[in-house]
Amino acid sequence: MPLVKLDELPELQIAEGVSMRVVTAGTVTVAHVSLTAGAPVPEHSHHHEQVVNVIEGELELTVEGKPFSLTPGKVMILPPNVPHSGRAVTDCRVVDVFHPVREDFKGASFGGYSKKD
Repeated sequence: MPLVKLDELPELQIAEGVSMRVVTAGTVTVAHVSLTAGAPVPEHSHHHEQVVNVIEGELELTVEGKPFSLTPGKVMILPPNVPHSGRAVTDCRVVDVFHPVREDFKGASFGGYSKKD
């Protein structure tokens, strides 16, 4: 079982004020995301199932036009292909789990979100 040190992984910038470090296993991708207060995550969708876990702070997650306030202890499960966006209400840390693996998150760069992937 490999040991991964997050601080040794490349930091990917996915939007202004939003960065992440990504761990990819055999069938899942785990993204450790840091957001500064006010930072937006543009609306997008993808063919992956996603589980959003807020570890610190508050994230407003809008799913199919409906806003949800996520704080520690609240978890959002997003089915594949559902449009969603976000905004950091405060500085926050989020752990996102994706299945299947996010091939676009592998390596040292990420081109940013598109509307669909």
